[in-house]
Amino acid sequence: MKAALVIMAAGMGSRYGGNKQVDGIGPSGEILMEYSIYDAIRAGFTKVVFIIKPDMTDLLKGICGDRIAKMKTKDGEAVEVCYAYQDFSSIPPFYTIPEERTKPFGTAHAVLCARDAVREPFAVINADDYYGIDAFDAMYKALCAMPEKSHAAMVGYALKNTVSENGSVTRGVCAVANGKLTNIVETFKITLMPDGTIRDMASSEEGVILAPETPVSMNFWGFTPWIFEKLEAYLDSFLRTLAPDECKAECLLPSLVGELVARGELSVEVLRSDAKWFGVTYKEDKPKVTAALRALHDSGAYPASLR
Repeated sequence: MKAALVIMAAGMGSRYGGNKQVDGIGPSGEILMEYSIYDAIRAGFTKVVFIIKPDMTDLLKGICGDRIAKMKTKDGEAVEVCYAYQDFSSIPPFYTIPEERTKPFGTAHAVLCARDAVREPFAVINADDYYGIDAFDAMYKALCAMPEKSHAAMVGYALKNTVSENGSVTRGVCAVANGKLTNIVETFKITLMPDGTIRDMASSEEGVILAPETPVSMNFWGFTPWIFEKLEAYLDSFLRTLAPDECKAECLLPSLVGELVARGELSVEVLRSDAKWFGVTYKEDKPKVTAALRALHDSGAYPASLR
């Protein structure tokens, strides 16, 4: 079955201090998203869609895009590679962009920007996260069995496996019942404390302790094209509520999913993964990620080079 991997890579990487999405980090200079692409293709995915800023096209093609287009799917066909652009040109004409605004409009807007490139079931991931080999196998199988409308899937990770020692992170904190998502709250400033506890520091000065096994979303979602109509309506509503001078607010994919679940319009299967996430939220994360990737290559999980 045909399935697309949609990679959100248009983020500005402000906390990391540069374009972390194209920062060579593997033993042969692989960028982090190359591992997701490799894992997805061997799981059965047939297309890769990069959501990027327009000025990143040539750079990304040179680093990995052109090479990926020469790879083969499990069926022996060429992997299809597409580029979608997250910029202000896709914002509805009723909304006037503030002159001071440079920041994109978030993950819901990002996925909507890929609409013209996606006609098949698809997974959505961040460019700067490592998700684990089994996660792509599970997601591909879920997409193969997914009804065309009103259904989705997400890979859920234990919170303890997704925090950074170098600063706070944002995670979609999930409630799950009978394998289905019942609620998701985008939670900011989740912090690993010196005493080993994990706390939501946005809620109070001392923070609210979160259980280490709490399932969280890492923006690894599975949808059918049905979701694009919902994304369009959600972005429209979001923009109509913004103050005229708002320059930073983002329209977030987990928030849309949460609203659809609450209204009974969407059923989300939660695919649990015990994999330890790693990513480069902060530049101080890079040495550990480099070492972790080297260990995966040495163990045989990946060939000597992905290039």
